[in-house]
Amino acid sequence: MSRRNLNLIALALLSAAISIAGCHSDSEGPAAAVPEATPVVQLVHQQGVELIQLNPADVPGLKMVEVQNIEMPGILETSGQITYDDRSVSTIVSRVAGRIEQTRVSLWDNVQRGEKILALYSPDFMTAESEYLQARESTTLISAPGVGASSDFAGSLLIAAKRKLQFLGMSDADIRAIKAPDPTVWMRAPISGTVVDNKVQRGAAVNPGDVLFSLGTLNDVWITGDIYEDDLARVRVGQELSAVTTAFPDELFKGVIARISPNVDPTTHTLQLRCEVKNPDGKLKPQMLAKVSIVTRPGDALVVPQDALVFDIDAYYAFVEVSAGMFEHRKVTIASWSKVGYARIVSGLKAGDHVVTGETLQVNALWHLAHGESS
Repeated sequence: MSRRNLNLIALALLSAAISIAGCHSDSEGPAAAVPEATPVVQLVHQQGVELIQLNPADVPGLKMVEVQNIEMPGILETSGQITYDDRSVSTIVSRVAGRIEQTRVSLWDNVQRGEKILALYSPDFMTAESEYLQARESTTLISAPGVGASSDFAGSLLIAAKRKLQFLGMSDADIRAIKAPDPTVWMRAPISGTVVDNKVQRGAAVNPGDVLFSLGTLNDVWITGDIYEDDLARVRVGQELSAVTTAFPDELFKGVIARISPNVDPTTHTLQLRCEVKNPDGKLKPQMLAKVSIVTRPGDALVVPQDALVFDIDAYYAFVEVSAGMFEHRKVTIASWSKVGYARIVSGLKAGDHVVTGETLQVNALWHLAHGESS
C-alpha cells in the first residue's frame, strides 16, 4: 500500500475517533464541546516540489493575502558598532632584539607625537651609532683643506649609517644629538593619541617584530553597520547620516558613508557600511552600539502580514498557493521592519504570490500530520 493511501486511512481513522469521542458526555455535568472534524489533506508532488492539497473551506478563518511591494520611507535605518578609524591607529614595533629599560606611559594615557614613551636597550643601537659617528667624523676630515680623498664616498657612508639608524626606529632629531654610542634609545610616539594597547613590561626581553604599544585617536571614528542587499541601490559613498547612542540619546553625531563592502554575506544577504563620524569631544568610544539614520530616496519593500508566517524548527515558512487548493510549504527570509503587524521579506516570496493567513498555525499542523509528525 502506498504512503499516500496510508496517510488517508490514518486521517480518516483520526477523524472518526474524534467524532465518536464527541458523542459521549457526562450525564451529570454540562455537555462537552464537540471538536470539529480534522480536514482531509493530501501530499502531492509536482515537478519535484511537495505540495499539500487542502480545501480552504475546511479550515474556518483561513484567508489568502497577496504579497505586495510597498514604498519605504526616505530614511534608511541600521544599527552598528563604533570602532577606531584604522587610518588613525599606529603601532610601535621593536626593530631590534633587546630589553625594555623604562616606560613612561601606560594603558589609556594620552601622548603627543614625538613624546618619549619607551627606553629600549640593545647592542644593535650601539653598533649602529658607532658606525654613524665614524662616518660623520670621516666626512669632516675629508672636507678639511689639503685632504685629497673623495668626499662623495664618505658622504655615501654617512647617508647609509644614518639610514640604518632610521630603520632601527630613531628619529632625525635623536640621530643629530648623538655624541657617543649608547645602547639605550628612547622610542617616541609616532602620532598624538591614546594608548589603546600596552604589551610592555620593564625588564622584559623583546625581539624584532614584537608589538610594544598601539596608539589611536578618537577625533573621527567609524560606525560599521549592516544593510540588506536590496537596499544597496539607495546608498552611496559620501551620503550624509546621523547616529545616536544609548549613552547620549539626546545628541546626534554627524557623518558620511566612507566605505561600502564589496561582498555580500550569502547567509544573511547583508553587506557592511563604514560610516565616518565626527567625534570632536571624544564621547564616542570603540565597541559602543549606535543607531544610524541615512537620508536616502524612498525604495520598495516586499511585505506580508506577520500571521502569514510560521516559525518551524529553525526558519520562517509561508504556505504559498501555487494553484487552486494546492499549497507549497516555502522557506522565507525576513528582515526588520518598523510597520506593526507586517514582516519584510528578503527572499522566498515575490510580489503577486498568494499566501495563507489567519490560520497558518493550523495549516502547518495539518502539514506535519500529513507527514505522520506532530507539529
